[in-house]
Amino acid sequence: MASDTQATVIEESVRAALGTVQDPEIHRPITELGMVKSVEIDPTGAARVAVFLTVSGCPMRETITSRVTEAVGAVPGITSVEVELDVMSTEQRQELATMLRGGQAEKEIPFAKPGSLTRVYAVASGKGGVGKSSVTVNLAAALAADGLKVAVVDADIYGHSIPRMLGVDGRPTQVENMIMPPSAHGVKVISIGMFTPGNAPVVWRGPMLHRALQQFLGDVYWGDLDVLLLDLPPGTGDIAISVAQLVPSAEILIVTTPQQAAAEVAERAGTIALQTHQTIVGVIENMSGMPCPHCGEMVDVFGTGGGKTVSDALTKATGASVPVLGSIPIDLRLREGGDEGKPVVLTDPDSPAGSALRAIASKLGARQRGLAGLSLGITPRNKF
Repeated sequence: MASDTQATVIEESVRAALGTVQDPEIHRPITELGMVKSVEIDPTGAARVAVFLTVSGCPMRETITSRVTEAVGAVPGITSVEVELDVMSTEQRQELATMLRGGQAEKEIPFAKPGSLTRVYAVASGKGGVGKSSVTVNLAAALAADGLKVAVVDADIYGHSIPRMLGVDGRPTQVENMIMPPSAHGVKVISIGMFTPGNAPVVWRGPMLHRALQQFLGDVYWGDLDVLLLDLPPGTGDIAISVAQLVPSAEILIVTTPQQAAAEVAERAGTIALQTHQTIVGVIENMSGMPCPHCGEMVDVFGTGGGKTVSDALTKATGASVPVLGSIPIDLRLREGGDEGKPVVLTDPDSPAGSALRAIASKLGARQRGLAGLSLGITPRNKF
């Protein structure tokens, strides 16, 4: 039988162990979130831990239970673990939401605040079918694999495809009026496809599109992000304008193919920056060629030079350097990865497409680290 002193030491150790358990959606310790309701340890070392779930029917209840059981069970002196689940009251959820917003009761878009250290990239294209979403997903996965905190907003409301390409099959959890995004491969994701039944189409006009984007940016708990990627719909419509209004600091990445017809349309998508006063970070040329499966010689399926054409035109139009960040060859594994929810930068990082995408992600990651260094008084290096 344990003495009172031993019992106290064991309980303190149990609470310390609970401090290592992170909520799988919020990614912060459950002790910090006020989710530990009670801890009881009987003289035989049997532990009973009561945990508050944020909402009834929480999809992560089993994950939380297993994490608590594993952490507490590893404490010396504990012989068994029983986890009891309860649900937060409305008041507790409101307090949690306020805490997650840093004490701000009202919703706001954190990336639009002065001093935000999150790089926001709006990934745009002039037309559909150039692989913009594939590029977005693989850049996000590569940046996350490189140790950065990354999220993707699937802002292509009509043609949402990011969840499938990233392999996200979870649903967002709502805590009061705050949304906890699911994640995959270390990337947090939100998409209108998570809120529509089956493969139902979204039939909305401009104001509703703006409101949806506003909610994705302001209602979702993103935490401290290094990079946020916005997968925009093709063209220069409502969403592109809304991004400029809601997150004026967002920078633009232009995706095109080598085909001259596609390049001309991509130029239009880029020159919107002249009206919105945004920075164009660079051009990414996708489908730049296909290695012949027999001889290995590169076949220019969609022609050549499109990326350079867009780069030169936007540099001239904006008066600032708009480089070609990289060229991505046609690769069957890139398509297969998108269908299977397994980004090629993770499954086959040394493939031609995987290498090209990782090289581009490395450049973007260096820009973010330069921004973080600047906040600490460190002089950044060149733009790329």
